[in-house]
Amino acid sequence: MKDGFVYVDERVPGIRWDAKYATWDNFTGKPVDGYEVNRIVGTEAVCEALAEAREKAAPLGFGLLLWDVYRPQRAVDRFLRWALEPEDGRKKRRHYPGIERSQMVEKGYVAPRSGHTRGSTVDLTLYHLDTGELAAMGGDHDLMDPISHHGAEGITPVAARNRRHLRTVMEDCGFRHYASEWWHYTLIGEPHPDTYFDFPITGRAAR
Repeated sequence: MKDGFVYVDERVPGIRWDAKYATWDNFTGKPVDGYEVNRIVGTEAVCEALAEAREKAAPLGFGLLLWDVYRPQRAVDRFLRWALEPEDGRKKRRHYPGIERSQMVEKGYVAPRSGHTRGSTVDLTLYHLDTGELAAMGGDHDLMDPISHHGAEGITPVAARNRRHLRTVMEDCGFRHYASEWWHYTLIGEPHPDTYFDFPITGRAAR
């Protein structure tokens, strides 16, 4: 692992994670290049900010669940190749019901250069501390649709409130939001603003 990068679960006790791109449960339908183990890696700086966010979410009754932080460039390259492959329909209804694969880049849902590859961009959600259940957010991770935009109409008042809770917590801890994805935040003042890394996520799966 590169200097300054760590396993987030080792630096932020009590945080939950589900590294979607290391599993079959993502929009490509299979584990993605560079994700060799279900762990979350990020910069030390993003871990410090996430620890603060976890503390701010707790009095609201929420914990944080991470889906992705650092993303190898080879994974981004795989997304771009996948978007050009023939449609098989397996993931369309869940992840991109209103667009074609080939439109993912132009719509801003997939980019040739991702902030995740710099190590300080986070995909995450809230869960209820008392039950462990994920909070209603009006749509799942990587739902490439206007319903995922901040301020989207058509979601329940509870989901809208939960999105506001997440945004407030993250922005109070030094992150900026991405308008098209309620789950996506980038650390302001990230340590590697111009570097796109490509080391794989390896190591033993955490217990």
